[in-house]
Amino acid sequence: MKTYEQINDRIESGKAVVLTANEIMDFVDKKGLDAAAEEVDVVTTATFGPMCSSGCFLNFGHSKPKIRMSEAWIEDVLVYTGIAAVDVFLGATQLRHGDPANMYPPGDFRYGGGHVIEDLVAGKKLQLFALSYGTDEYPLRELRTYFTIDDLNQATMVNPRNCYQNYNVAINCSDKTIHTYMGRLEPNCKNANYCSAGQLSPLLNDPYYDTIGVGTRVWLAGAQGHVYAEGTQHTGACERTDAGVPTEGAGTLALTGDMKQMQPEFVRGVSFRGYGISLAVGVGVPIPILNADILKRTCVRDRDILAPVTDYSYDYPEKTGKVIAKVSYEQLRSGEIEINGKKVTVGSLSSYYKALEIANLLADEIRRGDFQLTRPIAPLPKDSIMKSMTQRGTLS
Repeated sequence: MKTYEQINDRIESGKAVVLTANEIMDFVDKKGLDAAAEEVDVVTTATFGPMCSSGCFLNFGHSKPKIRMSEAWIEDVLVYTGIAAVDVFLGATQLRHGDPANMYPPGDFRYGGGHVIEDLVAGKKLQLFALSYGTDEYPLRELRTYFTIDDLNQATMVNPRNCYQNYNVAINCSDKTIHTYMGRLEPNCKNANYCSAGQLSPLLNDPYYDTIGVGTRVWLAGAQGHVYAEGTQHTGACERTDAGVPTEGAGTLALTGDMKQMQPEFVRGVSFRGYGISLAVGVGVPIPILNADILKRTCVRDRDILAPVTDYSYDYPEKTGKVIAKVSYEQLRSGEIEINGKKVTVGSLSSYYKALEIANLLADEIRRGDFQLTRPIAPLPKDSIMKSMTQRGTLS
């Protein structure tokens, strides 16, 4: 048994033994579970892929004369101003003003909130246009200026739902091509797409949320951020394998971090033809090896993780709950799965290569003593379920 304090002491002294989730499996096979649990202090996990439920709060400071912004756009992308005078929230999926969206489907969605966030982190100069109704203390009614992230007082990424524990494999059983947030899906089950780092993914290495909780320090696109809440749609009560690995979406994390400390290559705006804009984010989460049980769960392999195959032409949009099959991430990463006796080509929207890079970067930071672990101040719920929207025809 180890404690957070003991592990942090070893990190501070430069003696911590840190392995990535990609390395730990072979290490345990070689050393044995109990011996490895004594030796290893931290296992680093990571993921990199589109995470639509992302955004940021920005504070511009006051103009002269002052303005209370009631409407505002950054690079013609609408930001939410219903907060305070010069605070705004920018959502990753917000479209640029005038974008035709899916008026002539499938739309291209060339620029939106995710791209603004990418450009901000990259240090580019962007335009702010703001309007106001004017007040005695905030008399300015219109403002146009240019700024970079260095001009802002705060630029804080606040992502309500990141790092899905598991996710669907999307397939198209109809006879026409469809365009989705899971990419282009060809008719008659010609291809399938998935989005997860599998055995590297944070919550798959901590399936019961023993170490990842509210307050956990994370590596968020190069900055040291933290989990500020359970993510939206977090569903701890889910179907699991005998080893406890969820076989459906399950848990999510709400993350925040300082955008001024982030690295541009891990914050990328994404356009999905026919769907819209998103933001690809890199996240790394350290798992303290407090005991052998926690270590054992970090040894999950792609072959042990099952993902549900879902028809995005009917069952997903109509919310039928039907699952065509369940396939392992080992099969998915091979580039081909078999559905109803038919071989189907598979693609990934997440990058295992980038996730592995993040896991190694985080491991290096811990070894240098630049990143210490935090004990959660509250656990993620294990028994929560996701409610459906209640659709009422009247106010009663």
